[in-house]
This record gives sequence, structure tokens and C-alpha cells, in this order.
Amino acid sequence: MAGTGLWLVGARGSVATTAVVGLLALRAKLVEPVGCVTERPEFAGVPLPAWEDIVVGGHDVVHTPLEKRAEQLAEAGLFPHRVLTATATGLRAVDARIRDGYHPATHTGAQADAVARLVADITAFRTTHGLDRVVVVNVSSTEPPVPALPEHTDLTLLEAALADPARSVLPPSSLMAYAALRAGCPFVDFTPSPGVRLPVLHELAVSLGLPYAGSDGKTGETLLRTVLAPMFTARALRVRSWAGTNLLGGGDGANLADPVAAAGKLESKARGLAALLGEGVTAPLHIDNVPDLGEQKTAWDHVSFEGFLGARMNLQLTWTGLDSSLAAPLVLDLTRLVAAAHAAGRSGPLASLAFFFKDPVATEEHRFAQQTDMLTEWAQALVHSEGSCPQADPEDPGTSPPADRMARRDAPGNGWGLGNARASDEGSS
Repeated sequence: MAGTGLWLVGARGSVATTAVVGLLALRAKLVEPVGCVTERPEFAGVPLPAWEDIVVGGHDVVHTPLEKRAEQLAEAGLFPHRVLTATATGLRAVDARIRDGYHPATHTGAQADAVARLVADITAFRTTHGLDRVVVVNVSSTEPPVPALPEHTDLTLLEAALADPARSVLPPSSLMAYAALRAGCPFVDFTPSPGVRLPVLHELAVSLGLPYAGSDGKTGETLLRTVLAPMFTARALRVRSWAGTNLLGGGDGANLADPVAAAGKLESKARGLAALLGEGVTAPLHIDNVPDLGEQKTAWDHVSFEGFLGARMNLQLTWTGLDSSLAAPLVLDLTRLVAAAHAAGRSGPLASLAFFFKDPVATEEHRFAQQTDMLTEWAQALVHSEGSCPQADPEDPGTSPPADRMARRDAPGNGWGLGNARASDEGSS
């Protein structure tokens, strides 16, 4: 598959920068594809774009040069300085393709004007580089929740509101998702932001024959939970409580120090656990900003469970990692998989990509082993379907989410309600 574009929203953030450095390093064979799921044997033969075929551009509201951001990440231990030195020229080339993003505080005029500019940026990128398709991936900062509006369920109402300079009907993540769809691009939301999950955007994606995936990348603590929680259930052990504390620094920690911004992240993480264990389990979760940690994250969980004859026991675990290092290869994997889905004519929510997300769209499956099977079976089906007629993901018939699910994410894993999120250093543990 030749000529695939990766358009990053939040292109100068930690996750995006690490993904770009990683792509350049993989292309130059400076590193092994550790952490890249699509390099596993199960994906051999799947029509995925090669690393050499992916061209990167993006939007951001900050102007720190990509090379400078990469230097900061190298100092923080995300990758060795030899890789930074070897990819510096490539980083400068990518930085030249990053355009100013949309910021509601600085934008003047109607949101439709912003959409037109964003669409023009993406289409110019596609044309200039002769790309067959462009996958837009949101790795920007977590947004706070937004109220449901009638315009979020009706395209005619939405477009009328977008043309009104007195209104801001879409949050930044959803405005970007709308622009991506209008540019003819598949969309991936690696954040818990509202993004493409508004019913009106679902309808638009299906009508345009475009696939989308999300939401909220699963890389650390939640990944462990989706592996461990089914163990308790399978062994008929009763989980009484599951408490967690997340310590993080950097831009992500600063952003999530705001309780309003953190609400979406906390809800996204809690929904998966509730789906796995049931609503009756006490599961408090805290996120604390510890600037000294920088790019490092530490998550501590305490699980209280009951065994035979009422015996009380507990499990305690600590996860410490560099979140951008865990997230970046998944961004590259999702780009390849969604590009392949688009080439094969898939449209609507890609439920089989639940493997990558805390709060996956169009499925309530959170068990990691089952998600792994869903992913590999779906990928193998792409081997013989490239270029077929557009169709919805087999996990989802392409129906629109009901309007009464708008104000919340509803049942765990449904993924149809309004999300909550936005960060150039999006947290994904």
C-alpha cells in the first residue's frame, strides 16, 4: 500500500514526537520494532503500509520545534541520543509540515471558517505528497466534558451552527474529527475526548464510507486491569474493591491536575473496570500531578478480594513506565490498521480495534485476551478484502447511537455518548 499519510492532531506533544522519532528510526533500521503489535507474526500478509510509505504531518497550537521537543524527550530517557542525532533531519522535515491547529480562545469568526482551513491543510498535504489516503490521529490534550446539544445529532443543524460566528457548537476534538471526515480521512481518537463519538459524526462517517476508531489509548494501568480482572472472574473470586492512584508529571500531569479536565480520563478508566467486574465493586481512582516525575508515570493498585469460605486477601501492584514510549508504537499500529481498513472499504466504528483502547467504540468487550482474538481475526479478514465495496465493521451494523446516550458514555464500553477530553501530552496509562 503506497502513499499513506499520518496527520497528527497535537503533533508536537510527547506521544506524537515519540511516534515520529520511532517511525524515522524504524525506517532507517536504527531500532527493532519493539512494542509494535503489527510487526507480530499474526499480521504477516495483512496489507499494511510499510514504514517507508508513511508520510507525517499535523496540526498543533504550540510552536516548539519538533526537534527541540525530541531533545527534551531524549533527556527524559524516552530514546537514546544516537537515535535523536540520526533522525534530526527527518524531524525538521516533519516539523515543516505541521500547521497551526484550532484553539477556541484565539479563533475569530465562525467555526466553519476553521473547518475550511483545517480541511485545506489536510487536502494540500495529501495532494503535495501524492498520498492514497491520510489517517488523522488525535493525540492532543484531554478536554473537559461538554453538554449534549441538538446539533450533535443532526447534520443540518450542526452545519447551520458551524456557520454562525456567535456559536461554538463543537469542542476542538470534534471540530477536528469533523474536518478530517470532510477531508475524506479516517479518524482515530487516542484520547477520551468527545472527538468523533458524537452521533452526528458517526452518521457522517458512515455516509462517507470512512472508518474510525477509539477511544483513549490503553497502555499502562488499564492494560493490566483488562488482563487481571478476567482472572478473578474466571476463578470465581469475588473482587470487593479495586483502588488506584496515578502519579504523573510533564504536560499531561499539569493538564490533568485540573479536576474538570481529569474527569474524562477517570470516567474512561472506571468504565472498563465496571464492565469487567460489575457495577458493585468499590473502585476509587485518583490522578495526582507530580512535576518531578517528568515523562514517567507510576500507577499503584490495591485489589481486595474474597475467596472460599469468605477468606479475605489482596493483590497490590505497581506499574512504572514512560507513557509516550508505550503509546507511540500503538499510534503507528493504528495508522497502519485503519489505513488498511479504509483501503478494504470498511466504514463506521472499528470495534475490532478495542484491543488498543480503554473505552472502545461499538463494543462492550474489555477482556484483553478476547480483544486480542478480535483484532487478529479482523486483521486476517483484511488479507482477502482489500478494495472490496464499502461496508461497516462486522462488529457494528453502522446504526446511529440514540440521542438519549448523548450526555454520558452510558453503559461501559458502549462508547456512544459524549466523551470528555484534550493534551499535546495526552496521558494513556
